[in-house]
Amino acid sequence: MHRIAGWWDGVELWVAGLPFVPQFAVVLAAMVPVSFAIAFVLDRVLRTALHALGRDRIAAQEAAAPAAQPRRIHKKAA
Repeated sequence: MHRIAGWWDGVELWVAGLPFVPQFAVVLAAMVPVSFAIAFVLDRVLRTALHALGRDRIAAQEAAAPAAQPRRIHKKAA
C-alpha cells in the first residue's frame, strides 16, 4: 500500500509542477475517460437495482398508457 501511495504522491507532484496548459491537458485527458467510466457503471448499477425493485415496469406502463385527452367544453346557446 505504501508503494501505491508513494507512486500517487509522485504523480500528484509531477502534475502540480507542470505549467497550467499542460497541467490542464493532462487532467482533462485523465478525467474525461474516468468520468465516462463512472457514469457508465452507475447507469448499469441503477438500471439493475431499479429492475430488481420493479420500478422499470411501472415507468414503462405509465409511458405506454395513452395520455388523457382534454375535455371539450360546449357552450350553450343563450
